[in-house]
Amino acid sequence: MIHTTLHAEARTVMGRKTDQLRADGLFPAVIYGFGIEPTNVTIDRNAFIKTYAASGESTVVDLDVGGTVHPVIIVDVQRNPLNDFVTHADFHRVDLSKKIEAKIPLKLIGISSAVKDMGGTLVQSLEDIEVLCLPNALVHDITVDIAALKTFDDVIRVADITIPDGIEVITPATNAVASVQPPRSEAEIAALDAAVDTDVSKVEVTTEKKDEPAAEGDAKDVKKDAKKE
Repeated sequence: MIHTTLHAEARTVMGRKTDQLRADGLFPAVIYGFGIEPTNVTIDRNAFIKTYAASGESTVVDLDVGGTVHPVIIVDVQRNPLNDFVTHADFHRVDLSKKIEAKIPLKLIGISSAVKDMGGTLVQSLEDIEVLCLPNALVHDITVDIAALKTFDDVIRVADITIPDGIEVITPATNAVASVQPPRSEAEIAALDAAVDTDVSKVEVTTEKKDEPAAEGDAKDVKKDAKKE
Protein backbone atom coordinates (compact mmCIF):
# COMPACT_ATOMS: atom_id res chain seq x y z
CA MET A 1 0.00 0.00 0.00
CA ILE A 2 1.30 3.46 -0.94
CA HIS A 3 1.32 5.93 1.94
CA THR A 4 1.18 9.71 1.83
CA THR A 5 4.50 11.17 2.98
CA LEU A 6 4.71 14.13 5.34
CA HIS A 7 8.02 15.76 6.22
CA ALA A 8 8.92 16.96 9.71
CA GLU A 9 11.91 18.36 11.56
CA ALA A 10 13.18 17.54 15.04
CA ARG A 11 12.17 20.22 17.55
CA THR A 12 13.82 21.55 20.69
CA VAL A 13 11.59 24.61 21.16
CA MET A 14 8.97 24.04 23.88
CA GLY A 15 6.07 25.72 25.65
CA ARG A 16 5.24 29.34 24.81
CA LYS A 17 8.22 29.58 22.46
CA THR A 18 6.29 27.47 19.96
CA ASP A 19 4.06 30.49 19.29
CA GLN A 20 6.72 31.79 16.91
CA LEU A 21 6.56 28.52 14.97
CA ARG A 22 2.84 29.00 14.46
CA ALA A 23 3.38 32.58 13.34
CA ASP A 24 5.82 31.26 10.71
CA GLY A 25 3.30 28.82 9.24
CA LEU A 26 4.51 25.83 11.24
CA PHE A 27 3.22 24.06 14.33
CA PRO A 28 4.57 21.73 17.04
CA ALA A 29 3.72 18.03 17.10
CA VAL A 30 4.76 14.85 18.90
CA ILE A 31 5.36 11.26 17.78
CA TYR A 32 4.82 8.35 20.16
CA GLY A 33 3.90 4.67 20.04
CA PHE A 34 5.53 1.53 18.73
CA GLY A 35 9.33 1.44 18.96
CA ILE A 36 9.87 5.10 19.73
CA GLU A 37 10.19 7.41 22.71
CA PRO A 38 7.94 10.47 22.57
CA THR A 39 9.64 12.77 20.07
CA ASN A 40 8.95 16.45 19.46
CA VAL A 41 8.80 17.62 15.84
CA THR A 42 7.85 20.65 13.77
CA ILE A 43 5.37 20.39 10.87
CA ASP A 44 4.60 22.73 7.98
CA ARG A 45 0.93 23.69 8.35
CA ASN A 46 0.03 23.74 4.65
CA ALA A 47 1.71 20.40 3.98
CA PHE A 48 -0.13 18.90 6.94
CA ILE A 49 -3.51 20.18 5.75
CA LYS A 50 -3.03 18.45 2.38
CA THR A 51 -1.91 15.22 4.04
CA TYR A 52 -4.75 15.31 6.56
CA ALA A 53 -7.31 15.81 3.79
CA ALA A 54 -5.97 12.76 1.97
CA SER A 55 -5.44 10.43 4.93
CA GLY A 56 -7.76 11.61 7.69
CA GLU A 57 -7.28 9.84 11.01
CA SER A 58 -7.79 6.32 9.71
CA THR A 59 -4.97 5.62 7.25
CA VAL A 60 -1.22 5.30 7.62
CA VAL A 61 1.06 8.24 6.83
CA ASP A 62 4.83 8.04 6.35
CA LEU A 63 6.25 10.73 8.62
CA ASP A 64 9.77 11.55 7.42
CA VAL A 65 11.86 13.07 10.20
CA GLY A 66 15.32 13.90 8.90
CA GLY A 67 15.39 10.89 6.60
CA THR A 68 13.95 8.43 9.11
CA VAL A 69 10.47 7.34 8.05
CA HIS A 70 7.87 6.44 10.69
CA PRO A 71 4.53 4.78 9.80
CA VAL A 72 2.02 6.81 11.81
CA ILE A 73 -1.66 7.58 12.18
CA ILE A 74 -2.69 11.20 12.80
CA VAL A 75 -4.55 11.67 16.09
CA ASP A 76 -5.71 14.49 18.35
CA VAL A 77 -5.49 17.44 15.96
CA GLN A 78 -5.91 20.74 17.82
CA ARG A 79 -7.05 23.97 16.16
CA ASN A 80 -7.23 27.65 17.03
CA PRO A 81 -10.95 28.36 17.62
CA LEU A 82 -10.62 31.86 16.12
CA ASN A 83 -9.01 31.08 12.76
CA ASP A 84 -9.23 27.25 12.64
CA PHE A 85 -5.46 26.97 12.12
CA VAL A 86 -3.91 23.69 13.24
CA THR A 87 -1.91 24.38 16.41
CA HIS A 88 -0.78 20.89 17.46
CA ALA A 89 -1.08 17.26 16.42
CA ASP A 90 -0.15 13.84 17.75
CA PHE A 91 1.25 11.10 15.53
CA HIS A 92 0.84 7.51 16.75
CA ARG A 93 3.57 5.24 15.38
CA VAL A 94 2.24 1.78 14.50
CA ASP A 95 3.65 -1.70 13.88
CA LEU A 96 2.57 -2.58 10.35
CA SER A 97 2.68 -6.31 11.20
CA LYS A 98 0.20 -6.13 14.08
CA LYS A 99 -3.54 -5.46 14.08
CA ILE A 100 -4.81 -2.30 15.75
CA GLU A 101 -8.19 -0.97 16.80
CA ALA A 102 -9.28 2.15 14.98
CA LYS A 103 -12.31 4.16 13.91
CA ILE A 104 -13.26 4.62 10.26
CA PRO A 105 -15.70 7.40 9.27
CA LEU A 106 -18.92 6.49 7.44
CA LYS A 107 -19.72 8.53 4.33
CA LEU A 108 -23.34 8.57 3.16
CA ILE A 109 -23.85 8.55 -0.61
CA GLY A 110 -26.76 8.19 -2.99
CA ILE A 111 -30.34 9.43 -2.88
CA SER A 112 -33.12 8.22 -0.60
CA SER A 113 -36.59 8.25 -2.12
CA ALA A 114 -38.02 8.68 1.38
CA VAL A 115 -36.20 12.01 1.51
CA LYS A 116 -36.53 13.13 -2.11
CA ASP A 117 -40.10 12.04 -2.84
CA MET A 118 -41.69 11.89 0.61
CA GLY A 119 -40.16 14.96 2.26
CA GLY A 120 -38.45 13.06 5.06
CA THR A 121 -35.35 14.12 6.98
CA LEU A 122 -32.23 11.99 6.78
CA VAL A 123 -30.88 10.97 10.20
CA GLN A 124 -27.33 9.64 10.50
CA SER A 125 -27.14 7.79 13.81
CA LEU A 126 -23.53 6.62 13.46
CA GLU A 127 -20.64 8.75 12.23
CA ASP A 128 -17.98 6.03 12.31
CA ILE A 129 -17.42 2.38 13.15
CA GLU A 130 -14.79 0.70 15.30
CA VAL A 131 -12.66 -1.87 13.53
CA LEU A 132 -9.75 -4.26 14.05
CA CYS A 133 -7.23 -4.77 11.26
CA LEU A 134 -3.65 -4.40 10.10
CA PRO A 135 -2.71 -0.71 9.68
CA ASN A 136 -2.34 -1.02 5.90
CA ALA A 137 -5.90 -2.35 5.61
CA LEU A 138 -7.33 0.91 6.98
CA VAL A 139 -9.25 3.17 4.59
CA HIS A 140 -10.07 6.88 4.62
CA ASP A 141 -13.82 6.19 4.92
CA ILE A 142 -16.48 3.58 4.20
CA THR A 143 -19.38 4.58 1.94
CA VAL A 144 -22.99 3.79 2.78
CA ASP A 145 -25.59 4.00 0.00
CA ILE A 146 -28.79 5.51 1.39
CA ALA A 147 -30.81 4.46 -1.68
CA ALA A 148 -32.00 1.57 0.49
CA LEU A 149 -34.02 4.04 2.56
CA LYS A 150 -37.22 3.99 0.52
CA THR A 151 -39.74 4.33 3.35
CA PHE A 152 -39.82 5.77 6.86
CA ASP A 153 -39.62 2.24 8.26
CA ASP A 154 -36.32 1.42 6.55
CA VAL A 155 -33.13 1.44 8.60
CA ILE A 156 -29.57 0.84 7.47
CA ARG A 157 -27.59 -1.00 10.14
CA VAL A 158 -23.92 -1.85 10.55
CA ALA A 159 -24.64 -5.36 9.25
CA ASP A 160 -25.83 -3.82 5.95
CA ILE A 161 -22.54 -2.02 5.24
CA THR A 162 -20.09 -3.41 2.69
CA ILE A 163 -16.79 -3.71 4.56
CA PRO A 164 -13.43 -3.79 2.68
CA ASP A 165 -11.38 -6.98 2.85
CA GLY A 166 -9.10 -7.41 5.82
CA ILE A 167 -11.22 -5.33 8.19
CA GLU A 168 -13.09 -6.81 11.16
CA VAL A 169 -15.92 -4.67 12.53
CA ILE A 170 -16.12 -4.31 16.31
CA THR A 171 -19.21 -2.08 16.42
CA PRO A 172 -22.36 -4.20 17.04
CA ALA A 173 -23.98 -5.30 13.77
CA THR A 174 -27.43 -4.21 14.95
CA ASN A 175 -26.46 -0.56 15.53
CA ALA A 176 -28.41 1.82 13.31
CA VAL A 177 -26.42 3.87 10.81
CA ALA A 178 -29.08 5.87 8.98
CA SER A 179 -32.84 6.25 8.69
CA VAL A 180 -35.40 8.79 7.51
CA GLN A 181 -37.69 10.73 9.82
CA PRO A 182 -41.12 11.62 8.41
CA PRO A 183 -42.04 15.32 8.12
CA ARG A 184 -44.00 16.83 10.97
CA SER A 185 -47.76 17.07 10.53
CA GLU A 186 -49.58 20.39 10.80
CA ALA A 187 -50.96 19.27 14.17
CA GLU A 188 -47.46 18.55 15.49
CA ILE A 189 -46.18 21.93 14.29
CA ALA A 190 -49.16 23.68 15.93
CA ALA A 191 -48.48 21.83 19.20
CA LEU A 192 -44.85 22.95 19.16
CA ASP A 193 -45.88 26.56 18.52
CA ALA A 194 -48.31 26.40 21.43
CA ALA A 195 -45.63 25.04 23.74
CA VAL A 196 -43.39 28.08 23.22
CA ASP A 197 -46.18 30.66 23.28
CA THR A 198 -45.30 32.11 26.66
CA ASP A 199 -46.76 35.24 28.24
CA VAL A 200 -43.61 37.35 28.53
CA SER A 201 -45.37 39.64 31.02
CA LYS A 202 -45.18 36.81 33.55
CA VAL A 203 -41.42 36.41 33.21
CA GLU A 204 -39.68 37.73 36.29
CA VAL A 205 -36.76 40.04 35.57
CA THR A 206 -33.95 40.26 38.07
CA THR A 207 -31.04 42.65 38.13
CA GLU A 208 -29.24 40.90 40.96
CA LYS A 209 -25.54 40.74 40.26
CA LYS A 210 -24.13 37.25 40.43
CA ASP A 211 -20.58 36.29 41.16
CA GLU A 212 -18.73 35.73 37.92
CA PRO A 213 -16.76 32.51 37.54
CA ALA A 214 -13.05 32.82 37.80
CA ALA A 215 -11.41 33.44 34.46
CA GLU A 216 -9.26 30.70 33.04
CA GLY A 217 -5.66 31.71 33.41
CA ASP A 218 -2.44 30.67 31.79
CA ALA A 219 -1.93 27.75 34.16
CA LYS A 220 -4.34 25.55 32.22
CA ASP A 221 -2.57 26.34 28.97
CA VAL A 222 0.81 25.64 30.51
CA LYS A 223 -0.40 22.24 31.74
CA LYS A 224 -1.69 21.42 28.27
CA ASP A 225 1.62 22.41 26.69
CA ALA A 226 3.50 20.38 29.25
CA LYS A 227 1.35 17.36 28.54
CA LYS A 228 1.88 17.66 24.80
CA GLU A 229 5.57 18.40 24.98
